[in-house]
Amino acid sequence: MADHPLKILMVSAEMVPFAKTGGLADVVGALPKALKEQGHDVRVAMPRYGRVRRDRFGLAEFIPSFSVPLDDRMVDVSILQTSIASHGGDVPVYMVENARYFDREGIYMYEDDADRFILFCRAAIEATRQIGWQPDIIHCHDWQTAIIPNWLKTVYKDDPFFASTASVYTIHNLAYQGVFGNRVLEIAGVDEYGYIAQPALPHLGDAVDFMGRGIYYADIINTVSETYAREILEPEYGEGLDPVLRERSDHLFGVLNGIDTDVNDPQTDTHLAANFSLADQAGKRLCKADIQREARLPENPHTPLVGVISRLSNQKGFDLIDSILEPLLRNHDIQVVVLGTGDQRYHDRLTEFQGRFPQQVKAFLTFNATLTQKIYAGSDMFLMPSRFEPCGLGQMIALRYGAIPIVRSTGGLADTVRDYDASSGDGNGFTFASYDPAALYDAIARAVASYGDRDRWQQLVTRAMASDHSWSASARRYVELYRRALEAQSQG
Repeated sequence: MADHPLKILMVSAEMVPFAKTGGLADVVGALPKALKEQGHDVRVAMPRYGRVRRDRFGLAEFIPSFSVPLDDRMVDVSILQTSIASHGGDVPVYMVENARYFDREGIYMYEDDADRFILFCRAAIEATRQIGWQPDIIHCHDWQTAIIPNWLKTVYKDDPFFASTASVYTIHNLAYQGVFGNRVLEIAGVDEYGYIAQPALPHLGDAVDFMGRGIYYADIINTVSETYAREILEPEYGEGLDPVLRERSDHLFGVLNGIDTDVNDPQTDTHLAANFSLADQAGKRLCKADIQREARLPENPHTPLVGVISRLSNQKGFDLIDSILEPLLRNHDIQVVVLGTGDQRYHDRLTEFQGRFPQQVKAFLTFNATLTQKIYAGSDMFLMPSRFEPCGLGQMIALRYGAIPIVRSTGGLADTVRDYDASSGDGNGFTFASYDPAALYDAIARAVASYGDRDRWQQLVTRAMASDHSWSASARRYVELYRRALEAQSQG
């Protein structure tokens, strides 16, 4: 009985291909497909935003208007349905529709966000009752859905329909917690159940932290790498929630995200000048020449090309890059291609470096899907010197495309990149521990020196491309957590 297929409701504010602001959407677009391929009945709920056009995504009426409570009134919602394809069959996607709250072009940053996502969560839960489908697991993502574990332990505690439903709560970004005034407890209908007594969190005396409530009430909590799950127990990484995380640490786990290996496949990627594979890597040289041409850099196959695809911010280590880029360019025959947007300061600095070192630096201050894939494929090395990184997908995609990662050992970067040892040949990248410019400079210098030994570098590239970061392994780990959650829920 332990291995029976599970009924899983995935609840998220965003999901590719429908609406995306960050990596959360990629995860929710990929994980359900992997779960479906492993035989589970998985369905996804998200809001139907204005940008999610009915005709474009084939949305069909599914559940006509029904009412759910919001604050002191009942609000009408309806459910539209579409699906995403997987190798195991289609995954149903339920879109919660209410013109007043969701028919907007944006996703977040509205004054009534608390009301919007409380309504969405309530509608998602009640939709399962409307169709008589009792989920074993409700898998919630980030602060927007954190009220659901709270409800399952209070509002729905004695509801026979959800008597055996457990919650799993995934933290993608601890920095965005959904903090609102105490009035939201009335809006959510949980004010009568009292406040969470957290004397260690005095800053929440007059506020409600949705993420904190999700952590407190969920049967199982996870974040998106094992190292980050350990890091957030400490004040340095805990974003003020480390006390409640430590309290629930026996129920806290780390599961690495996977990457979509159908989309990120150098053998079939249509964005590339030439395709290549682990068995036949010849096309990678053509991809390097292609991105050098696009970046208007000298087409020299012997000059190491370092790619950066990132938000331009301190969290992503751009203060370190800014500190070492000039001496790096002066001391090494190296090319650097950056793709991304972010803090204006770094836009200005990269533009300045490009002007002063036109043979070595190109900054594409934008986001562009084709350029993204071309940089992965054409780079010899891929730089991610993050201050913190819950998981990181870039380093995994880079490995698959034979671009050797240079990373700071934090979060998911520490779990996926092993430092190269020239004597043993072990490792798949170059790492540094201390968050300081000298450590970053040394890691890049080691990579450039290793690049000079062509035979060893080729072995390193081959080892990198053989890495398996598909979603199937991550999905199996989530199923383990789902079964743990059911066990925890059954024990009260």
